Amino acid sequence: MPILINDPTALALVGALKTSALYVALIVLMGIVLTFMVIRQRRSKLIGIGDGGDKTVARTIRVHGNFAENAPPALALLILLPLVGAAGWLIHLVGLLFLTGRCLHAMGLLKSAGSSVGRVAGMLMTLTSLLIGAGALLFAAFVR
Repeated sequence: MPILINDPTALALVGALKTSALYVALIVLMGIVLTFMVIRQRRSKLIGIGDGGDKTVARTIRVHGNFAENAPPALALLILLPLVGAAGWLIHLVGLLFLTGRCLHAMGLLKSAGSSVGRVAGMLMTLTSLLIGAGALLFAAFVR
């Protein structure tokens, strides 16, 4: 049985948390997909651990590693933003920018180890999402 909430502030928080939950789930699922890509590459090349000197496997591992380095701060932002009263549009902005950036970066790096539009645009979007989220948290901590 659902709990009925009549308080508008509580309803807004629940709505914002649901928005965040969407992005948290999608980020976790992206991490799982990237993990399976590494597993598939290693199995196809009979590599038990590491990259076995294979450049394609090394690049796939790097795609996953880069994601794993950037996902934790994004997840923290997406959990904290609703708790400090961030607007739904801001949560969507941070979540969409991060996910789109990570997808572009992954596609760019999987195609080429060199510089590419996907890698550059992906990192710019990723870093922009983190900066916007961090800025919003700082604003909430010191100005509100």
